[in-house]
Amino acid sequence: MKEKALIIATMEFVDEDRSKSWFYFLSTLVLSVLAFSGTYWVSPIVGKILFSLLAGLLTSRLFVIYHDFHHGSILRNSSLANALMWIVGILTLSPSSIWDETHQHHHTNNSKFSKVVMGSFPTITSSTFKAYNNAQRFWYLLIRHPLMIVFAYIPIFLVSFCLWPFFESPKKYYDCGLAAIIHGMIFALLYILGGWQVVFFSMLLPCFILFAVGGYIFYAQHNFPEVKLKNDSEWDYLDAALHSSSFIKMNWLMRWFTANIGYHHVHHVNSRIPFYRLPEVMAVLTELQNPRSTSLNPKEIWTCLHLKFWDEDLGRMITLKEFKKLNKPVNSFFRS
Repeated sequence: MKEKALIIATMEFVDEDRSKSWFYFLSTLVLSVLAFSGTYWVSPIVGKILFSLLAGLLTSRLFVIYHDFHHGSILRNSSLANALMWIVGILTLSPSSIWDETHQHHHTNNSKFSKVVMGSFPTITSSTFKAYNNAQRFWYLLIRHPLMIVFAYIPIFLVSFCLWPFFESPKKYYDCGLAAIIHGMIFALLYILGGWQVVFFSMLLPCFILFAVGGYIFYAQHNFPEVKLKNDSEWDYLDAALHSSSFIKMNWLMRWFTANIGYHHVHHVNSRIPFYRLPEVMAVLTELQNPRSTSLNPKEIWTCLHLKFWDEDLGRMITLKEFKKLNKPVNSFFRS
């Protein structure tokens, strides 16, 4: 099926079930509030850890639903939904202004080679990296370092999504500054209510889980062993969706907690499809049933996290270790 025909075929699935959209959104919102409440009111440490884990995972689901809303795939033209989602964006450190700008750029430039951070992790060729000076190499490897992804909470979401844009253009990104201020106020309030223990279990641990899960899944959607990248002159929207976007295999529980975001190749073919219809689309359209994939298996996570550059000669992503074998040594500070 050619590009236009496949995209037209997916249009059959863009219609949402309004009641289902509201149910999924509101139920996830209520469950998230209850989980966060549990981190405060439950006394045993084990209970606090479990509620923190649940709060982080439920907020991950809420974040994907927020992401869907901004694509116009659910709750379209609803003033109430718009207000509630604006609040979700503030509380998840992904304010509407910066999220719309960066994520739209991501969808229109999916898997193009990039030296800058704009809605995705930068990816360059090994030859470009070889031509970099030491400072350029340092910053590129730092941004793609596994710890940067695992600890995405502070550098990516608080700094890159909130503080940086606000200080760059306060008027344009006022909601980014507001998100950072409210985040700080919540931190202070929790500390007053119960000290560092409450801050840790009711804020820091859930946020770490939310942003680690979100950061890794977003990374693995376009950085995995089977990914195929092309020069910008050869770049094609549908080709990038089918060959540069992964299908992340998950069990039913993680599919629920991540609101089917693992069906990412389908999402990139048509971002107007509601998240709860993505499995249906893949089941019906044969062109989408043999995607390039990865999984949440620890071994595959480890492999994905260590991919650094696209090697033109090998026609695949390679690790820093592989690059060192093929080229002159680079800064030893980075081992991964």
